[in-house]
Amino acid sequence: MNKKSYIVTLILMPLALIGLISIQVYWVNSSINNKEEAFTHSVQQTLNSVAELVELREINRYMTRFIELKGKDSLGSLKSSQIRDLVFVQEDKKTKETFTYKHQVLEEGYKVPSELFNLPKGDTTQIRNYVSKQTSRTFGSNKGIDGQPFNNTTIKEKTGRITSFDKAMFEELFREISVKLSIEDRITTSQLNSLIERELKNRGLNIDFEFAVYDKSLPSDKQRTSVSSLKFNPKMNNIYTIPLLRNQEGASHYELEVQFPDRQRYLLSSVIMMAIWVLIFTSVIVWAFAKTLIQLRTQKQISEIKTDFINNMTHEFKTPIATINLALDAMKNPQVMQDYDKMSFYIKMLRDENKRMHAHVENVLQISKLDRNQVEIEKEPLDAHELIDNAVAHVQLLIDDRKGRIKKHLQAENSDILANEMHFTNVIVNILENAIKYSPEAPEIDVFTEVAHNKLVIRIQDKGQGMSKAVLKKVFEKFYREHTGDLHNVKGHGLGLAYVKRIVKYHDGEVYAESEKGKGSTFFIKIPLII
Repeated sequence: MNKKSYIVTLILMPLALIGLISIQVYWVNSSINNKEEAFTHSVQQTLNSVAELVELREINRYMTRFIELKGKDSLGSLKSSQIRDLVFVQEDKKTKETFTYKHQVLEEGYKVPSELFNLPKGDTTQIRNYVSKQTSRTFGSNKGIDGQPFNNTTIKEKTGRITSFDKAMFEELFREISVKLSIEDRITTSQLNSLIERELKNRGLNIDFEFAVYDKSLPSDKQRTSVSSLKFNPKMNNIYTIPLLRNQEGASHYELEVQFPDRQRYLLSSVIMMAIWVLIFTSVIVWAFAKTLIQLRTQKQISEIKTDFINNMTHEFKTPIATINLALDAMKNPQVMQDYDKMSFYIKMLRDENKRMHAHVENVLQISKLDRNQVEIEKEPLDAHELIDNAVAHVQLLIDDRKGRIKKHLQAENSDILANEMHFTNVIVNILENAIKYSPEAPEIDVFTEVAHNKLVIRIQDKGQGMSKAVLKKVFEKFYREHTGDLHNVKGHGLGLAYVKRIVKYHDGEVYAESEKGKGSTFFIKIPLII
């Protein structure tokens, strides 16, 4: 992936992720809002039904008592008067028959005693009832058996109550009188609770509720009546209200307030599973996105490291190969062939350069085996001080060539460790070689040992160019090398310290570094002691 494609991908992927998450959040939020609107609509319908049922039940209750009193002749003397008379007349000229229809509306007046509306004793109320009377007559002339003509008359009468009028007039009367009644005489807490619960269940709302009836005609501190549930909280938000027990003008002194303590949980319950799945899938997408970005970054780094590694390895092999070629050309010279000392010199040069290339290849193979866990490290009791001496002797020629020095401060009382001689020696050698490589001037290296918490601490300190904090974090990564301007001014392929970390880990130890740019670096190795 080229740089341009990488940047475009890096921009588009976050935008797509943000867009997807925004859509999901909007969808969940819309579902909650729709649920809330549906809930509010159902609650409002419930309250409307409750208000109507309360008024209807109250009117029917008093109308039943009115009918009972009327049946017992307890309504006083009846006074009737005609308030409407409709007459229809039709004559058939052929048959000489005349049809008449008469519809009368009669008004009946009653005096209602006080016990009907629970009014003060002795009070009476005038009630008017309306009765419908219908009469139809047919007049005609026929001949009898003797052939003589006679008049034939048919009369039909129908009398009944005008139900709609009767009910309307009673409702009007009751709404006017009911203002004088207390709320406790009109509805009880249990009755109102049953009505609300039933109407909620009819609309599929199985949710706890609290309610209270307020009397708006009272002072603000006394508005709440005794018709109320025990846990009603007037300070709670989202209280639903509706006028209750209206008069004939539609106005009401009372207001029913209903609240739902578990409203929010009820609204969320319907979308909670959907929200959980959205959260899970979103988390998976975010995780996949993060992994993709990390993978893209890693691939880019690997590509750069691969190029760097190939260049460095080419450079590392180029020098010994060139040296070998020069030595071989020199050995072809007859004079050189006859000179034993010169032949020995060139043979030694060939052997050294061959060992050098073999060491490079071996390091790559060792790291590869370590990555695949194919390296078998056999440990045995060893003296760490002897291993350090061997490692110092191994790099002494490099130190002498750079006109540097290595000082040993082996002060640990106990230096017995369980280790692999070859691999642990290579660990010390690699750190020493790293200190030599990154010392611009003559290398000055100090090696210290001490005992701390049943562990042997090996401290290798140099006065080289040091490392920045960013470099320090990556110094033990495979193939990583710090560049100092020229890509190949420092020999190596970035495997040495990675190898060190892996081997120390196999020895149940730890390795880390401290460094400051321009002041040198210090490497610490901690290995368990044999006690």
